[in-house]
Amino acid sequence: MPLYEYRCSNCEQQAELLVRNQETPACPACGSHQLEKLLSAPNGRAVNSLPVTSACPPPDAPPCGPGCCRM
Repeated sequence: MPLYEYRCSNCEQQAELLVRNQETPACPACGSHQLEKLLSAPNGRAVNSLPVTSACPPPDAPPCGPGCCRM
């Protein structure tokens, strides 16, 4: 279920709303369905991404290994 940011055209309230399938979201403040979807930056980190560090793997190992990456 995607989380989107909206601004209500009726009361100017901004809200983050979970939107399921093709349902039309409503403003939590006034109940209006006249919402404008806002462009927002993604938040979070990629799934299965490796932390970047100089501590692992050992110097004689390849640059990337299980659990870490030096690149």
